[in-house]
Amino acid sequence: MGQKLWEKNVEVNAEVEKFTVGKDREMDLYLAKYDVLGSMAHITMLESIGLLTPGELRSLLAELRNIYAVIEEGRFTIEEGVEDVHSQVELMLTRRLGDTGKKIHSGRSRNDQVLLDLKLFTRAKIQEIVSSLSHLFDTLITQSNRYRAVLLPGYTHLQIAMPSSFGLWFGAYAESLVDDLQLLQAAYKICNRNPLGSAAGYGSSFPLDRQLTTDLLGFGSMDYNVVYAQMGRGKMERTVAFALAGIAATLSKMAFDACLFNSQNFGFIKLPDEFTTGSSIMPHKKNPDVFELTRAKCNKLQALPTEITLISNNLPSGYFRDLQLIKEVFLPAFDELDECIRMVDRMASSLRVNEHILDDDKYAYLFSVEEVNRQVLAGVPFRDAYKQVGLAIEAGEFTPDKNICHTHAGSIGNLCNDCISALKQQVIDGFAFAAVNEAEKRLIG
Repeated sequence: MGQKLWEKNVEVNAEVEKFTVGKDREMDLYLAKYDVLGSMAHITMLESIGLLTPGELRSLLAELRNIYAVIEEGRFTIEEGVEDVHSQVELMLTRRLGDTGKKIHSGRSRNDQVLLDLKLFTRAKIQEIVSSLSHLFDTLITQSNRYRAVLLPGYTHLQIAMPSSFGLWFGAYAESLVDDLQLLQAAYKICNRNPLGSAAGYGSSFPLDRQLTTDLLGFGSMDYNVVYAQMGRGKMERTVAFALAGIAATLSKMAFDACLFNSQNFGFIKLPDEFTTGSSIMPHKKNPDVFELTRAKCNKLQALPTEITLISNNLPSGYFRDLQLIKEVFLPAFDELDECIRMVDRMASSLRVNEHILDDDKYAYLFSVEEVNRQVLAGVPFRDAYKQVGLAIEAGEFTPDKNICHTHAGSIGNLCNDCISALKQQVIDGFAFAAVNEAEKRLIG
């Protein structure tokens, strides 16, 4: 049998063990290197308060760095019969260092250990998402500037409304990502607080130096109240999930636009052949499957906050095993979203735009508001101008003037892409990833 940190003399029923462990061994592989990082900080603190000797600390740190390297190389496994990543790491240390390996758990519970692992994992994954989003943003701004003069119909109620442009369309999704990043930054700051030292949720009789582990791991602050630190399990994941869902919503909407605009009835854009698939019976088909799957995957991700809420919303304070199930939906979500971001980035950079959409007479009424505004600028009261243009349309006598001039901030002729780009950089700088990266680098050595 493998090692269980909590097991004493009574061996648990095999079927019960399978049910309670669930997918934990599989999910814990996501957390492995963060578990090692957390242990490095914890034992450094234990030595500082006299619970480890300097020699024991050196031996443990050396072995933990070896385990970290094994994880980075993709060779780390949780052995059969070993309950979780915490048990596996401690088992590996004990095999190499004997009783010294058993000392790393002093002043710690698996509760605050997994809380820490989740926070370290989440902040690392958020950094990856931010990097991918930043690249997608740059692609969208580049396309917005490239096609700033190409007009396309704007719609309300799926009825043609007023002239828009590809400059506006690409730029709109870029700016949407800035707001998504702002929400993600708020979630990141909630995540970037240290729960280590809260133990099972009620602290420890050891004189733990929680500020030291906070500094060693590069956290913005600690979760001060030990009960709240434990209550944060589920809350942090839910908060981050809402931010991920916001990004997913932006991507899903853009994917739907692209599918619509790519259809023959619209013909606004053309997707590269390598991003489309064919039909088994219709030789002419070029289906936008990548965008359709992006839409579906992102819609699924938008359910994540609800899933986490339903698992955790009726629990009182303290730890409950229910929280284990959150890992199964939360941990894989980052890679799923990142894959969608990268795919949308590739498609957005290579799709081709129809530069003559508004040559078609069916879009003539797009310019009705332009005519109303021209008359108003010439001194006609707005209500009179509106009525005159409306009567001309009803009589079939409206002739559009397609020369438009929109100059106010954020309009066709004044996209404000420089301002949007500056805002995006300001938000990204606010994450302050450098401090975290430097702290982790120092810890790994």
